[in-house]
Amino acid sequence: MGPLKIPAHLSDEKAVFLSDIFPTGYMAAVNCDIKPGDTVAIWGCGPVGQFAVRSAFMLGAGRVIAIDKIPERLQMAKAAGAETINTERVESVVDTLQYMTGNRGPDSCMDAVGMEASGHSLFFFIDRMKQSLKLQMDRAEVLRQCIRACRKGGTISVPGVYASFIDNVPMGAVMNKGLTIKTGQTHMMRYMRPLLERIERGEIDPSFVVSHRVPIDRGPEMYKVFRDKQDHCTKVVLDPWATAA
Repeated sequence: MGPLKIPAHLSDEKAVFLSDIFPTGYMAAVNCDIKPGDTVAIWGCGPVGQFAVRSAFMLGAGRVIAIDKIPERLQMAKAAGAETINTERVESVVDTLQYMTGNRGPDSCMDAVGMEASGHSLFFFIDRMKQSLKLQMDRAEVLRQCIRACRKGGTISVPGVYASFIDNVPMGAVMNKGLTIKTGQTHMMRYMRPLLERIERGEIDPSFVVSHRVPIDRGPEMYKVFRDKQDHCTKVVLDPWATAA
């Protein structure tokens, strides 16, 4: 098919995310096996999660429930049409999802967090203890919640990164509920061209996720801003032609 050519009229901010987070969120939504009208729950409203929210709607989801604790991320997901759950304001995400879905559970659940999941459950603190003893690397609190929350016969999509062994995964629930789990590195080259076509058709403007555009020499500083959730930072574009603020 030849190399992908970006039309000259398309701004850099609309095209740059074709190299990573847009295809990642989109493939994560594809892996949810969404049927028209489905309810999709997405843990993690960072940049990948934001694209997953919008991709789920593009693929026919009737409801998307976005789960996070950062207010500006939840607001961004809400602006795309998602319902939201702030993990700081509910006692149990799983129980809240059961209530929101009439005790059925979402049709698919997505772990867009991975090893960086934070939580307050007993299993989370056990994970942290095992990490300190170098008995395991990853924390799997969100994955456990996905499995517990998903409806029978549903699908778990895992774009979140895991690097090593995890414990206390409820495999009995996976088997008894007949869940399908789909994950893997994103097939970038497969999705870049069709997503570019969606952008050109006006179905999505990927630049929505950009909160900061700064000169490249401010990169180290902006990593800290993003890490520490400062200045409503959602995504930074490093532009060698940008002028310093």
